[in-house]
Amino acid sequence: MASVRLRDIRKHYGDHAVIKGVDLDIEDGQFVVFVGPSGCGKSTLLRMIAGLEDITAGTLELDGVVSNTVEPARRRIAMVFQSYALYPHMTVAENMGFALKLAKVPKADIAERVQRAADILQIGHLLARRPKDLSGGQRQRVAIGRAIVRKPAVFLFDEPLSNLDAALRAQTRVELARLHRELNATMIYVTHDQVEAMTLGQRIVVFNGGRIEQVGTPLDLYERPANLFVAGFLGTPKMNFLPVELVSAEPSRDGTGARVRLPGGAVLRVDAAVPPGAGGAFTLGVRPEHLIPAAQADDAGEEGAIAGTLNLVEYLGDVTLAYVQVPGAEDMVAAKLAAGTALPAVGARVLLRFDAARAYLFDADGRACPSAAATVGTAA
Repeated sequence: MASVRLRDIRKHYGDHAVIKGVDLDIEDGQFVVFVGPSGCGKSTLLRMIAGLEDITAGTLELDGVVSNTVEPARRRIAMVFQSYALYPHMTVAENMGFALKLAKVPKADIAERVQRAADILQIGHLLARRPKDLSGGQRQRVAIGRAIVRKPAVFLFDEPLSNLDAALRAQTRVELARLHRELNATMIYVTHDQVEAMTLGQRIVVFNGGRIEQVGTPLDLYERPANLFVAGFLGTPKMNFLPVELVSAEPSRDGTGARVRLPGGAVLRVDAAVPPGAGGAFTLGVRPEHLIPAAQADDAGEEGAIAGTLNLVEYLGDVTLAYVQVPGAEDMVAAKLAAGTALPAVGARVLLRFDAARAYLFDADGRACPSAAATVGTAA
């Protein structure tokens, strides 16, 4: 296997910058996921690592060797694309071993590698079939097997599950995680699906507009987003955002920090340390699973609730999603509740509470304010 180092990597098409200075270290054996919206540059960067796109500026190192101009075939990299790209006239075994045949690997070695890859992917019974006789999930496993037989230093996956239905995507995610454990391989996986990113990646790299917004473990990014973009991108339903006015940045006795006022007047506590002199617009962020209905008597005040009108309820069996229209908010606030949670009728007023330690505060530039409790603990 191999490590991958990117130093100030840039990609321009004429005057248009697609990758705008990326620095990233991927260690030997890691499963790293590039995630972000369409057009953010993640697939372009993957193709640059593979050698399918030229690097405009910066340095790419594969296992410590500068590889900017190394031909793709010599990079010891195997890429699995969104399209399966299987030869329809060849059997599964022939498709998997074709690259080895072109490299003049002995037939016995080809057969051994193909059989081993087929055993790993549990498709040994399909080796004599042709692609037209396979399901979408089986075809994708053949494409992955074609990569495995080459014994690459780095596996690259470019949205490999996009053509599969929801059930097959879930099943194949489990198989890819198992494959990584068995091979202990360096894998870089590109997706726009944040569920794939959260379930597969040991580390996630969040891209936006050709730049990296944040790198970390799935739990780090989910619980400690660096900015509004990362906070809103990870999570289903996404984090709720509400414009707020800063009332006070003074910490309370229990260590919680800022007090903020919603457009409707309610004042809330948030576990956030606001830098001295910070002003301008602030945004309160609360994840749907951290909101719970409050009694109508618990209306306003320092520890007040978010008040709004219940517009829609979705019963999903294991959970209930309640959507509330709050004054001053562009989007409805979503609350992810336990099944059977009592709610008023649609159209009625509803109050939602949250734990101050479970909320986030973002400054005018979209940066997350640090936790007040953590700041107090560090200072102590």
